Amino acid sequence: MVQHHSAIGTAAWTDLLRMLKDASLSDLRGSPKLKTVGRKRYWYDQYRLGTEVVDRYIGEDTPELRERLERSAAIARALKENEQSRARLMRVLRAEGYLMADAGTGQAISAMARAGVFRLGGTLVGTQAFRLYEGELGVRIGLDHAAVTDDIDIASFERLSIVLGDSVGDSLGDVFSQLKFEPTPSLDAGRVWRWRQTDRTTLIEFLTPSFSADEGIRDLPALGVSAQSLHFLNFLIAEPLRTPLLYRAGVLVQVPRPERFAIHKLIVADRRREGPEALKARKDRAQAAFLIDVLAEERPDDLAEAYAAALANGPSWRARLAATLARMPREAERLARLDGSA
Repeated sequence: MVQHHSAIGTAAWTDLLRMLKDASLSDLRGSPKLKTVGRKRYWYDQYRLGTEVVDRYIGEDTPELRERLERSAAIARALKENEQSRARLMRVLRAEGYLMADAGTGQAISAMARAGVFRLGGTLVGTQAFRLYEGELGVRIGLDHAAVTDDIDIASFERLSIVLGDSVGDSLGDVFSQLKFEPTPSLDAGRVWRWRQTDRTTLIEFLTPSFSADEGIRDLPALGVSAQSLHFLNFLIAEPLRTPLLYRAGVLVQVPRPERFAIHKLIVADRRREGPEALKARKDRAQAAFLIDVLAEERPDDLAEAYAAALANGPSWRARLAATLARMPREAERLARLDGSA
């Protein structure tokens, strides 16, 4: 049975998210400038550094971002008060029983946030993202096997990484080295996409959607790393959400939309049929089942839209979904009702 967080916890989480979004604009060094790239528009912080003009990426143009940019001067003046308020809200969330990031995970993800990984399109995926849906959906997830992991997976679109024209402030290789992570060997010489911590089991991996037949290694110029390309990943990370990672005074990260996460888990579970991967498939199905139960009651239109979009992507997508849902009759029935086929 799904348990909801209290109204106090939900209000604290909402306030924390708002303050983190404000704080992300507290360090503007110049004037905001709007650029059009293809069919999208992006904001940059344009300032002079010596004789050069620097364009530091802020984010995609939205009414919410424009409103914050208009208040940027006031946001910068209130930064200290913002930090103190966030620390207070974190104490409330801890008391309300929200899942907190452990020290190792929090250090690694906050270091990536400071370097600009999430600002530049990186999206936290996998179990670390699943844990953060507590706040987005206002429900208790709990610490069962479906919400426990040592891995940190970051996904980003290769094309977005190219068109932004900006890059992380510090080399991620140097950032990870300071946290005692070492690059793992790759068959593709000179391209690193995963790091393992030497004194823990934590593994950081970078991923990107594959739009070709193969799933090779691709480069993410904005992040200064390579990434393992995977089929179906484009569906997961389209239109991501910003959300707090509950560590120290909060860290602003980016995660997939929960309805897309649920449907994507159904798809990838069918790719993990044998050996150690079968254990991961069990976790995939557990996470999908939890989110489908919540979303079918509270955001049925969002869930129905995501399911329909996946089905419309072709026979291979439909086959993967059908194979997993054959093992999950309860969830299959709920999705069929949403889809109007039952």
